Amino acid sequence: MSDLSDHSDIGFAPGDEGEHSVGARVLGYVIGLALALLLTATSFFIAGTNLVWQPSIPVALIVLAIAQMGVHLVFFLHITTGPDNTNNVLALAFGLLIVFLVVGGSVWIMSHLNANMPPMDQIMRMQ
Repeated sequence: MSDLSDHSDIGFAPGDEGEHSVGARVLGYVIGLALALLLTATSFFIAGTNLVWQPSIPVALIVLAIAQMGVHLVFFLHITTGPDNTNNVLALAFGLLIVFLVVGGSVWIMSHLNANMPPMDQIMRMQ
């Protein structure tokens, strides 16, 4: 029978937990840092240049932000699609749901408060 604890590095994603040496782990973190810095620099470059079509800048920044979130999830938080990471992915999805509910609810409340507030001249007359 084969020994299941003997893994080769061929089938592992950067965030997979396996038996890696310290050098391999540090290399993974350095690659993640380099990618995060590259994506950040690219975002600043796109936001401050005239080389990109102006209406496409928000879309490009959103794409770069999503790519950077992916880099952070894989290289630093070690979230992968492996069967042993199902709880991590579910916890992440639940956290995102809570964040979207809080942010969306706050924006919804602020927009309704703004729509239901009387104009400023009526407030001044009440005093």
